[in-house]
Amino acid sequence: MASLMVVGTTSHAGKSLLTAVICRILARQGWRVTPFKGQNMALNAYVTASGGEMGHAQAVQAWAAGVEPVVEMNPILLKPQGDMTSQVILNGKVVGKVGAADYYQEYFDLGWQAIQDALQYLSQKFDWIVCEGAGSPAEINLKHRDLTNMRVAKYLNAPTLLVVDIDRGGAFAHVIGTLELLDPDERALIRGVIINKFRGQRSLLQSGITWLEERTGIPVVGVIPWLDHAFPAEDSLDLFERRANTKGDLNITVIRLPRIANFTDFEPLEAESTVNLRYVNPSQPLGEPDAVILPGSKTTIADLMTLQTTGMAERLRNYAAAGGTIVGICGGFQMLGHTLSDPTGLEGAAGEYSGLGLLPLSTVITAEKVTRQRQAIALYPEEIPIFGYEIHQGRTTVLEALQPLFDDPSLGIANPNQLIWGTYLHGLFDNGSWRRAWLNQLRQQRGLKPLTTEVANYSEQREVFLDAVTDAVAAHLDLSPLMQAARGREA
Repeated sequence: MASLMVVGTTSHAGKSLLTAVICRILARQGWRVTPFKGQNMALNAYVTASGGEMGHAQAVQAWAAGVEPVVEMNPILLKPQGDMTSQVILNGKVVGKVGAADYYQEYFDLGWQAIQDALQYLSQKFDWIVCEGAGSPAEINLKHRDLTNMRVAKYLNAPTLLVVDIDRGGAFAHVIGTLELLDPDERALIRGVIINKFRGQRSLLQSGITWLEERTGIPVVGVIPWLDHAFPAEDSLDLFERRANTKGDLNITVIRLPRIANFTDFEPLEAESTVNLRYVNPSQPLGEPDAVILPGSKTTIADLMTLQTTGMAERLRNYAAAGGTIVGICGGFQMLGHTLSDPTGLEGAAGEYSGLGLLPLSTVITAEKVTRQRQAIALYPEEIPIFGYEIHQGRTTVLEALQPLFDDPSLGIANPNQLIWGTYLHGLFDNGSWRRAWLNQLRQQRGLKPLTTEVANYSEQREVFLDAVTDAVAAHLDLSPLMQAARGREA
């Protein structure tokens, strides 16, 4: 199996996007390609067909490669909980919770073994592996326990690309500084530099490129222009960089919880030209949107308390009383109920807490985590087959007879006028016909003409997006030196 590695001078340099693009380029050439990220820290997760959790970004990269996501593509997933601890997911399953100071001691050896096992598994099924690093490979205080960057590159002897975000400034210093801090055997693997997010004329950058190549002896293999395409974000910091559409007919607000999870659920809404989707912090005014969405959360009770202390809980209740539409997804679904109980303190302090009181629900946080793909029949706003996946630690009891959203009532319910509803189903908005049917209900309330419901699912839109991004990047990228080196090393 031939291999390439993509590392960055900083976080948010564009590693995830470039890894997906390279997967797509190789797949177009007829190769069997897999993405790989040994360890990911993210709250956006995907559930595979086998019921394992992995980073959503690696799932997107798998789709870019034209293959089904499997947990071996991301054997370690860390989900931060906001109290200097993270939930540790190894090979798709939860194995514990650990503080940052103890992670290296408790999980380094297990993690490295899981990475090696995953690479061995993938090597039997694919021709190419495109690996993504995390953060920077030159964090000298962390290098001894870094499972994700140059340790993987050295293990595979992989020609490595160093990506720098020129838009944030200091790009040349970032490249030189990163190379200076790498060990000689690590630096020897860097076979190309990619300057990403470039705005302006290439000719004005050429003198800097020439200097950089002469100074380092490493070619600049790509200058990628700034792309307006919004690649799926890995953490909530990316939400600040999103350009909100302001030309749509409908205004939908997502509450940006402190520990927001799986906000990739809302990418299909962002892709709707008739929807203005914005993220609002709990301390900000709610405004008068056509619908409000409470998203998933890694620590539902702590985020619920934030809604209470910032006054957002009261604003949401007032909005509902005035006839507003409120949607809860996963943790947001749990928050809509009367009570949330954490009897063993899995999320923090044990106890019972008052919810928003907008749906007659009671939820108990449990140790057993539900992770599975689902297919069901939606009963609201009309009968439509749908698909999605569950990721939650909690069992919810419905205290009154209400309208189920699906033929399996455990997946979600709605109040009598269907203005307040919640579901455990992630990926619901990916279902094109269902999404449009729900948007049409909002449009009807505004006296707007309905949209056609005969639309493709978001997976097909994502394919178009991946093709467009790949075309845009490939025109400015020359991978031939690295590919020749990789194939030569394989031989």
